[in-house]
Amino acid sequence: MRFFAQLPERRGAWALLAATAFGLFATALYMQYQMGLEPCVKCIYQRVGVLGVGVAALVPLFAPKFVLARLLGFVGWLTAAIWGFIIADNHVAAQQAKNSFFAVCDTFPNFPGWMPLHQWLPEMFSATGLCGDINWSFLDMSMPEWMRIIFASYAIVGIVVLLLRLVGARKL
Repeated sequence: MRFFAQLPERRGAWALLAATAFGLFATALYMQYQMGLEPCVKCIYQRVGVLGVGVAALVPLFAPKFVLARLLGFVGWLTAAIWGFIIADNHVAAQQAKNSFFAVCDTFPNFPGWMPLHQWLPEMFSATGLCGDINWSFLDMSMPEWMRIIFASYAIVGIVVLLLRLVGARKL
């Protein structure tokens, strides 16, 4: 229990979180450019969610002993993971809809005006695919279904580590 309570103060834990997120981001780019899979708007939003987890992990990675850095890391981690899960769940619902009318999504990502990622970095954040298309599957599950599992895992691990930290801090 003490090990898990001290985990947020260790650089290695935050480095592992960042590495998994950036690894998933790199995998998405590989699937797009090497496998020819075109991402839809919901795919791009999930990509941003994964990137959010990774960027959130960088803050406490550089200052794991500071409470504010860990707090920002946890808030960013959980926000990105939960938001990503919601987007992935909506994407799965669109793909599994009986009526193909519900599989339609926006043509362009709707990023805030102060951060138009699809214009700044179109190679990474432009949506060229359709939300209803299932061009890839593994173990009979589409990419959004896998992303739902990944985001749920990120969120559960984040909540468990945070709760153990809070319980462990009382006992330390």
